Amino acid sequence: MSAGERRKFRREGEERRRQDLIDATLDCIADHGLQGATVRAIALRAGVTAGLIRHYFPGKEDLLQAAYANVMGRMTELAKTALATVDEEPRLRLAAFVEASLVPPVVDARSFSLWASFIGRASSDAALGAAHRAGYLGFRDEVEALVAEVLAGAGRPAGIAELRRQAIAINAVIDGLWLEGCLASEMFSTGELAEIGIGSVEAMLGVKLRDETEVERA
Repeated sequence: MSAGERRKFRREGEERRRQDLIDATLDCIADHGLQGATVRAIALRAGVTAGLIRHYFPGKEDLLQAAYANVMGRMTELAKTALATVDEEPRLRLAAFVEASLVPPVVDARSFSLWASFIGRASSDAALGAAHRAGYLGFRDEVEALVAEVLAGAGRPAGIAELRRQAIAINAVIDGLWLEGCLASEMFSTGELAEIGIGSVEAMLGVKLRDETEVERA
């Protein structure tokens, strides 16, 4: 959406209206950064009054926290949608989740720009810090659950401490490759980062997530 273009504010219910305001906030941040996301600018983008924004969000910081949570949550949800495309085999489910985390639309320049705008303030802003931790833990919990299924299926059920350690490490690998893909996507061939990610997870767990037939089919 170009700078200054207004969203159509839909009158479809409380949650939909809140989401419209969050979307307008993200548009402003994408165009002008956090400093440019004033209540007035957000209201103009959404086509509403500043008073209506205050009806849904007590203050600007509450709106920014909700917007950051939306960015983080959307990336996790996009990765989770890949689980519906594979069967119940735990290995394939983990491979699909890692792959979806490292290809578009999760690897996306706009998403990175929004994330970078927020992360710069997360350490000094308690509300944004809380949103960051919640988003991080939400993603890590998904990874941990998938790893638990894979290891159990391989006859190596793991305890809580081991699952936590593996989830932290896998999350770090995905984060690093995601950053590379967002910052310099032209340097990598289609699917290259996803294959590197899956291979790294296989090495970490000592479990082959996909055999040759499954790789060719993917």
